[in-house]
Amino acid sequence: MLLAKSLLLIVATLHQCNGFPSYRSLGGLSEREQNAAMDKLAQVAVYPPPPPPKMEYNGTKLVNDEAHPWMPLREGDIRGPCPGLNTLASHGYLPRDGVVTPVQLITAVQEGFNFEYETAVGVVYAAMLVDGNVVTNLLSIGGKTSKTGPDPPAPAIVGGLNTHDVFEGDASMTRGDVFFGDVAGFNQTLFDQFVDFSNRYGDGYYNLTVAAEYRFHLIQQGIATNPNFSYIFPRYFAGYAESVLALNLFVDGRDTTPVLEGKKLDMDTALSFFRDSRFPPDFHRSSIPAGGIGFDEIMAAHPFMPCRNLDGKVNNCVVHEISPSDAGGCGLYNHFIDQVIALYPNPKGVLRRNLILNMHYIYLPFEQDCEELFPYGRL
Repeated sequence: MLLAKSLLLIVATLHQCNGFPSYRSLGGLSEREQNAAMDKLAQVAVYPPPPPPKMEYNGTKLVNDEAHPWMPLREGDIRGPCPGLNTLASHGYLPRDGVVTPVQLITAVQEGFNFEYETAVGVVYAAMLVDGNVVTNLLSIGGKTSKTGPDPPAPAIVGGLNTHDVFEGDASMTRGDVFFGDVAGFNQTLFDQFVDFSNRYGDGYYNLTVAAEYRFHLIQQGIATNPNFSYIFPRYFAGYAESVLALNLFVDGRDTTPVLEGKKLDMDTALSFFRDSRFPPDFHRSSIPAGGIGFDEIMAAHPFMPCRNLDGKVNNCVVHEISPSDAGGCGLYNHFIDQVIALYPNPKGVLRRNLILNMHYIYLPFEQDCEELFPYGRL
């Protein structure tokens, strides 16, 4: 059974799906225009394969190895707001150009970081359905790009992981809020704050205490400086998840200290991941499948209700109550399916086929507890 914490990590990546822009859908096209659009997509369509299996060996091993050397960016290579994915691409666990398939992503996060399999499946297919091109089976780990192929009809986004209020969100640890500009590039000012909090609360290391204090600081800082600051579901959960993933995944796996018992991240290693997208020398992945350990603890350290600044004013963060669908379980799955329907209100042909397949794949982490939904029918 998938733990509630993992469910939250899955949907925490889907920041503000209900904030998508409104565009003309296929339903607003003539029958002839619809057929022409589907014919064009059929020429580039890829049948999406099922998720890869869980890797057989899930202990620690050297991942900064000869088969995966770090390489600098080439012209046209794409990187985004996730330092972990950027690192995997720069070492060749993912395609180095930053355009990936779901199978490549699930395989890479397991191989490179020993990321929890069920959570990886849910997160990756959520990303594909919201930010990827479901027709060509390609997703940008950063900004929108023609490398993912021709877009399905609007209101589909196909914007890559940089799309604000979907995966990327406010109060990031080392990336700026969209209100201030660059959301994907490393922000030295924020990293300096990260170091300062690690010095003040962790004796120069990032640990669970630092994670809680720095997360709370980032929220308060956003409220006070960003008139459009938003920290509501699911970014509310994503921010806390982001804070513990660094401890779970960026500490060398030969250090088996549990997160809850003092696991700590040194600043050189943190900088290597956050700024350089690079495994430290001789880096070994986590010794156990890792993901959200410490999530509950940092949320409890400074109880805080989700809120967002209204009317374009700082320090005007109005509380946003969490609905039942926000809180966990099958409501999360049902909520996400509703958002996919909003993006693809009337799919046809290969678009409908690939949506049905991808929606089945995202259901797999929920199958022990929830009834599968088939808004577009069955194949």
